[in-house]
Amino acid sequence: MTPEEQKVTGEALQRALVDLIGLALQSKQAHWNLTGPHFRSIHLHLDEVVATAREHTDTLAERAVAIGVNPDGRAATVARDTSAPFGEGPVPDSEVITRMVQLLAEIVGRLREGVKETAEADPVSQDLLISAEHDLRKHHWMFAAQAK
Repeated sequence: MTPEEQKVTGEALQRALVDLIGLALQSKQAHWNLTGPHFRSIHLHLDEVVATAREHTDTLAERAVAIGVNPDGRAATVARDTSAPFGEGPVPDSEVITRMVQLLAEIVGRLREGVKETAEADPVSQDLLISAEHDLRKHHWMFAAQAK
């Protein structure tokens, strides 16, 4: 891998890493503060999103190390580089659905950019990003199907 390929790939992996850590944290925030008649199904789905995000986070961070890039998943980095759709306090189930649809769409879009950027630079990393995009698109679809 050339230094330029390493840089391009490292940046795509780092961006995805921060997005996935942020997604896991925001999904847990929604999970803990969810209210409403659809509590149980959304509560359980949020845990599935967290599990998906954590699985891909670890895979992408390990890939970064394998290509010689140090991943940065520190709290300060994640807080600086992600948006926080969920504040403190209770959140109605309909609002959780709306916000998760938006959050997942944003992250899927950035993953798609990473897929394009790594096509030539590192097909192995591209494949990992495609896998993360696929899984998050499924979650997006499932939340979007519940939107009013």
